[in-house]
Amino acid sequence: MSRDNLIDTARTILGRAGYRLSPPMALRSVCFDIVGSRNKTMLIVKVLGNVDALSRENAEEMKVLSEMLGATPLVIGEKSSAGILEPGIVYSRFDIPIISNETLSDYVLRDESPFVMAAPGGLYVKLDSVLLKEIRESRDISLGTLAEVAGVSRRTIQMYESGMGAMIDAAIRIEEYLNAPIIRPVDPFEFRGDRVGRHELSGEERTGSVVLDHLLGMGFSITPVVRSPFEAITRDNRTVILTGLGGETDKMLQRAALASDISVIFGKHSIIVVDDERGPGNIKSTVVVTKKELNHMEDKGELTDLVKTRSGE
Repeated sequence: MSRDNLIDTARTILGRAGYRLSPPMALRSVCFDIVGSRNKTMLIVKVLGNVDALSRENAEEMKVLSEMLGATPLVIGEKSSAGILEPGIVYSRFDIPIISNETLSDYVLRDESPFVMAAPGGLYVKLDSVLLKEIRESRDISLGTLAEVAGVSRRTIQMYESGMGAMIDAAIRIEEYLNAPIIRPVDPFEFRGDRVGRHELSGEERTGSVVLDHLLGMGFSITPVVRSPFEAITRDNRTVILTGLGGETDKMLQRAALASDISVIFGKHSIIVVDDERGPGNIKSTVVVTKKELNHMEDKGELTDLVKTRSGE
């Protein structure tokens, strides 16, 4: 199946599940293909025929965007160098979950969670570590006894009780022996962003861009990006603005339109800062701000008020 068909299939599945979706990103330089949201779940999705094609650079930017926007990075694929992606299994590359369209459909349309994770060394499952320890201790089962049942070491049982995943065979033997549901489903949309401080600039730090440095001086924090249809995420404690910088007219219009699609899906604002010859206005929902206007602003409240006014808020 072609990548375009894989993208269309993913969009169809998510759309049937009630996700509000962006059109496919039309620029090759963008590190993702779709964004979507449903209730509090927001997704940044890359679709690949062969998931080995996911580069570290694209993965890192997907994670940065997800951390800053409260979303989950997700790769949907068809195969890897090891073969076809199997349904019901969550793979990963650079810490980003990877699933097939079939697994996606089962999860969002049929509420059937996958139970298996692929990792170096084989296939694993998650265990309910708290329940495992409670049952073992309440029944006075020793670590050694459970280790013998599972065919692993006592230390491994202790690690299971601390949250480590288990090989499928060992987990099944433990579950059957205890006669309790200790194998937990895997949430392919689970992502914990905890590295925002590594990417976000503030105060006296500088980006190398006159416009972005001016925004820093106004009191915003800036996270520069390079594989998105905008150049930075600008934010304070109340406002998040996808921030583009004007350049070649045709490409600028295309990037501003894509930034608009993303901002609408995620409930954020988007702006593009352009040279003074272009008058104020909007490109879809992306607010156009001239450099002259921005240079007259000293406080971040002035920009947020302008954006909200021109957005019709």
